[in-house]
Amino acid sequence: MRTIFLSMTSALALAACATTTQTSTAPTPAQEASASAVTDTDNGASRLGRVAYKPQQAGDSYYTSASASVSERAGADFAPKAKNIILFVGDGMGVSTITAGRIYAGQQRGVDGESYRLTMESLPWSAFSKTYSHDAQVSDSASTATAMMSGVKTASRTLGLRQGVAYGNCASAQGQGTDSIFEIAEKAGLATGIVSTARITHATPAATYSESANRNWEDDREVGETDCTDIASQLIDWPAGDGFEVVLGGGRAPFMPASINDPETGEPAGARVDGENLIDGWTAKSSDHVYITDRTSFDATDFASSARVLGLFQPSHMQYELDRANDTAGEPSLSELTRAAITRLSREDEGYILLVEGGRIDHAHHGVNAARALGDTDALDQAVATALEMTSTEDTLIMVTADHSHTMTIAGYPARGNPILGKVGYGPGGMARADDGKPYTTLGYANGETACAPGEEECARKDITSTDTTDKDYQQQSHVFMGSETHAGEDVPVFASGPGAELVRGVIEQNELFHIMGRASGLVDYED
Repeated sequence: MRTIFLSMTSALALAACATTTQTSTAPTPAQEASASAVTDTDNGASRLGRVAYKPQQAGDSYYTSASASVSERAGADFAPKAKNIILFVGDGMGVSTITAGRIYAGQQRGVDGESYRLTMESLPWSAFSKTYSHDAQVSDSASTATAMMSGVKTASRTLGLRQGVAYGNCASAQGQGTDSIFEIAEKAGLATGIVSTARITHATPAATYSESANRNWEDDREVGETDCTDIASQLIDWPAGDGFEVVLGGGRAPFMPASINDPETGEPAGARVDGENLIDGWTAKSSDHVYITDRTSFDATDFASSARVLGLFQPSHMQYELDRANDTAGEPSLSELTRAAITRLSREDEGYILLVEGGRIDHAHHGVNAARALGDTDALDQAVATALEMTSTEDTLIMVTADHSHTMTIAGYPARGNPILGKVGYGPGGMARADDGKPYTTLGYANGETACAPGEEECARKDITSTDTTDKDYQQQSHVFMGSETHAGEDVPVFASGPGAELVRGVIEQNELFHIMGRASGLVDYED
């Protein structure tokens, strides 16, 4: 169970969460952790021999509704067979991103993009996931990650807490805690790991281990003068089981003070005001706890050993794939990180659960930069291929999904084979033009920084006739001006294979993913 320190004298300054058709449920004895043995079923399914736990959020209305839906699909004869679970999250990888990513990946390989098939699309089971949060039609990565990791919907911009929390208010988090599927796995003796191209304290990876009324409280500077515990500290002091076996991603800065220099940049390493170097807290845990920061140390690490590896490869987020490709000596690819993590976790006899996030798809979309978004989508898909190569569908459940979508669109009647990053063309020499007489690209955004700015008089769409729209730095045109392009609210796909994948079908609530993992692995107690 995670612990968050609260200021008991703090006033509940923020209003209660928005009204919804579901309401908070007061804690009951049923919400206390309990355990029951996972037993054989009459259909001869193999026994995993695990203890199942009832998490503290079990009485939450979102939890019980999602649990009931998954239970109905599972049926009475369902038996847990997933020794291992790998959850891939493409941050911001909505339907349009997957479609464009498919065409992009095919064209990059010199084949027909439209008929190309991403590895994730080859998984035999699929569903659409509804991504709204407790208080928003269009959600953020913190609330959506919490839904997937803990089985409840919660207020946007909050992590690991139930619907009764008020954003930014420490005191409101009291009694709203959850046990993530990663914490439950640790209780049961499984190995755990997280991989992300974003900061490891960013919303999606942080949902595996932290509780925070504000997703931005990544270091103590952000928390300010409260008794709350910052997210980086919660990672280092994570009390679940024997802790993570492997953590690989970006984000050294939240763990370090400004008084020391970053090993790569030589600049002040971080902004912690407590003066603590939390990396020392990791390496002090045991002789097996090691810390790495670059490809040299990554290549020198024996991931088949008992080493417990914290790898932070950038002060902030890792590089985009299209930029990393020009600096292969600097940091490993997402596929390489995935291979390393699976190698380390696979040596544990009890099984494991692993999160792999392509975190920067989202960041490129926010910058209306489709090329980098699609490059990172391709990189995530290659990581999925690596996982399939290294695991068996007999004992490993793999799910690939997104936390939310973005406003990128694919439009304009381009001819078959037209470059997905190019201008719309009807055929050889037949460039399409809008009613303003100017060409336009297949990919565009509903909002973003490339639209006419507020107060800009006589604003007209730019003429891109001579612009190379396939350049990785090109920013697609947008309709409504926003300093940062926003998320979108449509459902996102889920692809799955392995034991329990048959529960991924239809249109499901996003928090059902927790319950699919909980049932498939036998880790969560669903009695009564």
